[in-house]
Amino acid sequence: MIELPTHRAMHIWYRDWEVFRKYALTNILPYFAEPLLFILALGYGLGIFVGQIGGVSYAQFLAPGILCSSSMFAASYECTYSTYVRMIFQKTFEAVLCTPVSIEDIVTGEVIWGATKSLISGVCIFIVIWALGLVRPESALIIIPIVVLAGLMFASLSMFFTSIVPSMDAFNYYFTLLLSPMFLVSGVFFPIDQLPQIVKYLAWALPLTHAVEVIRPAAMGNYSSAFILEIAWMALFTLIFFAISVVLMKRRLLK
Repeated sequence: MIELPTHRAMHIWYRDWEVFRKYALTNILPYFAEPLLFILALGYGLGIFVGQIGGVSYAQFLAPGILCSSSMFAASYECTYSTYVRMIFQKTFEAVLCTPVSIEDIVTGEVIWGATKSLISGVCIFIVIWALGLVRPESALIIIPIVVLAGLMFASLSMFFTSIVPSMDAFNYYFTLLLSPMFLVSGVFFPIDQLPQIVKYLAWALPLTHAVEVIRPAAMGNYSSAFILEIAWMALFTLIFFAISVVLMKRRLLK
């Protein structure tokens, strides 16, 4: 039976934040460097040959996709490898369970921390692409909340895999067989409507696609009521995998 998480989940979040804060400068710098390299090499380099897509330069088209994918990877790395280390090697969860903190609180705290890493990544990248003139500044009012939702979504999905993997090496399957194909076919680098029909259907079943479908138009100043459906899809996906993660994590930690 799943219980509702309590305010104690924030103690889990705070513990992770304190660890991150000690090495904040080292941890944050890659969030600026990696998207800048992608945009310079692909957006401005390859963009010379691609030309415009949908009436905008390739750099403008690419930048929101890089923001989405970087947020995905930030939450995913945090709630797979880092969570696994805390759970298996550091025995942090075992120690925490000796206190009034529940497994629901642990999973919630880890998921919120994964979303926080997405937020940090998203804000850093937004600053970069804003400085390059590739995004409207007012679009941050939509983009930043969607980045947080995407972080919760991928953190919940990652916690699901963390709760079932037999060893850390098994995460290679998650990143290689799921996240990498998602990175390539979810509209980050080119429009989905140019894909073969069967791949297009597959792309729409992938969570990253729905984040891109909100953030890219918003970055260009195009706002639509269709955002509501995309957000609802992401929220439902998050709730489903969060609930499954709690059930499976209970089985793993209490066996």
